[in-house]
Amino acid sequence: MPEAHQRAFDRLGDRVLLEVPLQPGIRSTLVHTAYRLDPVAVFGRDAPLVVEIGSGSGDALVEGARRRPDWDFVAFEVWRPGIGHSMAKMGAEALPNVRIVEADAAVALGTALSPGSVQEVWTYFPDPWPKTKHRKRRIVDADLADTVLGLLAPGGTWRLATDWDDYAGAMRTVLDAHDGFTLVSTDRAPLRPVTRFERKGVARGRRITDLAYAPR
Repeated sequence: MPEAHQRAFDRLGDRVLLEVPLQPGIRSTLVHTAYRLDPVAVFGRDAPLVVEIGSGSGDALVEGARRRPDWDFVAFEVWRPGIGHSMAKMGAEALPNVRIVEADAAVALGTALSPGSVQEVWTYFPDPWPKTKHRKRRIVDADLADTVLGLLAPGGTWRLATDWDDYAGAMRTVLDAHDGFTLVSTDRAPLRPVTRFERKGVARGRRITDLAYAPR
């Protein structure tokens, strides 16, 4: 982790990181199935909740939290350098409406949050696993779709973005076939910033696809 990010992690970690029980195992990143996250207790208020699956270096997380201080944000991220980078983006003080869980989102979302408790789920630029033999590792699949559908409140939205056409097509295939979702937009997500990562993808000729799905 770069030194500046480590300093931010050390400075803000107690405020931003949520301590959660993990399943037994060496270097486990799996949240214990008995754990329940209570957003009202965590944030001290009842507000619309955004859950980000894999916040990376925190571009969308920090931008969204700054632009919507009336919403609360919980990100699940296993890459500690990315968590440190997210904290560095916050500056001197932690954003009061952001918490990060250092754990695997795909497993945690099935048990850690109450059904119907989430206004938006964000899955921006997940690992595309471009090799055919690795595509089974892609996080956006029918099982995750079932989980997200159960989490979303009435009127909620699942927002996704990728710079790989093949993965965009795979997302559409999974979610268009799902009985519980309908595609509501292919416009850029309102709170999703243009990042250096995105600009590099465009410079290499890759197209950015945004998708927004809502419960039927």
